[in-house]
Amino acid sequence: MPIFAVNTLMHIPDGFLSLFISIICWLITLTVLGVALRRTTHSFDERLAPLAGIMAAFIFAAQMINFPVTFGTSGHLIGATLAYIVLGPWLGMLAMTAVIAAQGFFFQDGGLVVMGANILCMGIIPGVIGYGIYQLGRGRARGTQLVAAGIGSWVSIMIAAFVVALLLGASGTTSLSLAVPAMLGIHALIGIGEALITVAALSYVMQTRPGLLQSGAETGQKRWILAGAVATLIVVLLSPLASAAPDGLEWVAGQIGFLDTAQNAPFQVLPDYTLPFLGETHVSTILAGMIGAVVVAGIMFLLFRLLRRPHQAN
Repeated sequence: MPIFAVNTLMHIPDGFLSLFISIICWLITLTVLGVALRRTTHSFDERLAPLAGIMAAFIFAAQMINFPVTFGTSGHLIGATLAYIVLGPWLGMLAMTAVIAAQGFFFQDGGLVVMGANILCMGIIPGVIGYGIYQLGRGRARGTQLVAAGIGSWVSIMIAAFVVALLLGASGTTSLSLAVPAMLGIHALIGIGEALITVAALSYVMQTRPGLLQSGAETGQKRWILAGAVATLIVVLLSPLASAAPDGLEWVAGQIGFLDTAQNAPFQVLPDYTLPFLGETHVSTILAGMIGAVVVAGIMFLLFRLLRRPHQAN
């Protein structure tokens, strides 16, 4: 059996959460995103547009690559801690939302009814937790900052997994006594991968463009934008190597026995990160990944265009 194959779907599908819990998650998510939009507009800096677009595209591409963990399961980068550290918490939150929304609408990765829960559990909670812990080491020696980022990344995954377990229990999908230990057990391992990738990416940024983490003064440099685009392209080219093993949530659903409650998407655009007319081939996955990266970067570009008007009016 090959270690690597095509990627699998990863996020909460429709059917896992009750309608009531899904609505509650939407209300919380929209409220927080409203605050993020106001704060981003208040501190609007158009120079951040290329950086935000490249960062969102990179995280989209990185999330396509599942890495094998153990017990026949896999994990993938969430990237919220990294996005919050590099872009700042509010813009990072919006970038993560763009990634998760594009995955749900265009790639049928994550349900539409539960998209609020996916944004909450992958874009808001882990970012806030990871960024908060990173702040404890900010301004200290580089090693201390990286340790704080690594710990923050791991803890963020654990907290996010715990919240997903709570949502599953509150929805009546499964019992908390089963969901909590199962989710925390497997995500304790997946979180190690999240921490290692976050530390590696952050270490690279610190060595090559430390100004990105300070004032954003270097955000407009063409070389940095080109380097980010190349890095994203390389990750997309590697996407066919993603592990075919189920991710943490899917594995837990299979083990506990609620996997069959997942509902199919009402429509398909680029299902399973493939182009339908090319089938499930490596070329198909790579091209779908390229399209997704461009779409996510485009969403961030449009967002900056929309935010520019109220900022200018003020």
